[in-house]
Amino acid sequence: MFTGLSAFPPTPSDADGVVDAQAFAMLIDRAASAGVDSICILGSTGGFAYLDRPQRVRAVRIAVEACSARVPIVVGIGAMRTRWCTALAQDAEQAGADGLLLPPLAYLPLTQGEVVTHYMAVAGATGLPLCIYNNPSTTPFHFTGDLIGRLAGVPNIDAIKMPPSGDPAASLALLRATTPSGFKIGHSGDWEAAAALGAGMDAWFSVIAGLLPAPALRLTRAAQHGDIQQAQAVDAAFAPLWGLFQTHGSFRLLSNIGDRLGLRLGDPPLPLQRVDREVASQIDACLVQLAAL
Repeated sequence: MFTGLSAFPPTPSDADGVVDAQAFAMLIDRAASAGVDSICILGSTGGFAYLDRPQRVRAVRIAVEACSARVPIVVGIGAMRTRWCTALAQDAEQAGADGLLLPPLAYLPLTQGEVVTHYMAVAGATGLPLCIYNNPSTTPFHFTGDLIGRLAGVPNIDAIKMPPSGDPAASLALLRATTPSGFKIGHSGDWEAAAALGAGMDAWFSVIAGLLPAPALRLTRAAQHGDIQQAQAVDAAFAPLWGLFQTHGSFRLLSNIGDRLGLRLGDPPLPLQRVDREVASQIDACLVQLAAL
C-alpha cells in the first residue's frame, strides 16, 4: 500500500471539530473512483492535530465505509504521547484500516533513542504495517540515515514518507544503502513529485491528489512508465499551484480549492484562516490552467 499514488484528502469539519460525514465520504469516493493506489486520512492535510480522538475514530469509520475496500486506507496516528499513539493505532485497526502513518510529534525535542522507543512501541501495538512520517518542518525532528535504517528493521515498519530534499535521487540513493530490500521509500512535497518518481521512489504521498486525483494520477503513471515528456507536461501545469503551496502552505489553500471544485470542505480550523482574495484569484487561475489538461 506504500507504493504509487497515495491521496491525502482534507477532513471537512465544522467550527466545533465535528467531521462532516457526507462531505468526507465524497472525497474518499472521489479518490478511490479515480484509481489512486491508497488513501491516507488524518495526515497533516487531514488536519489530525485539530480533531479529538472520537472524531478521528469517526473519520476512519467513514473512510473505510466509503472506500468499500477498493484501495487501502492508511490512517495518521500522530499524537504527543506514545500511549495516545498506540490507542489511535488500535482504534484504526479495529475500524478496518489497512495501514498507519506516524510522525514523531513532540513539544520538547526528542532524542534519537526516544524516537526509537516510540516507534517500536507503536509498531508493536497492532498488526498493521506502519509508515514513518519524516516531516521536520512540522514535528520538528530530523531523522538520520542510520536511524531510518535501524527503524526499517523493526517488525511492521515498512515504509517512510520523506520531505522535499532538492535532490530526490541523491536522497533515495542514501536511503537505499541503509534500508533493507522491500522497505518502501515515498516522497511528499508535491512540487518535487515528478523528479522523485522519475528517480525511482516507490510512492508519491500527495496533498493535491486528495482533491484532484485524476491529474495527479496522470502524472504518477507517466513517471512510473518512464514517459518523462508527459510527466513534465502535467508537472508544468501544476507548477503555479506548487508555487502557492510553497509560499502559503497547502493546508490554507484547501478550502479555496474545494470551493472552486464544488466540494464542501468548510473553513480551516481556527486560528488558521483562508487566504486573502488576491491569493484566491491566483488559485482560480491555477485551476483554469489545470483544466486545460
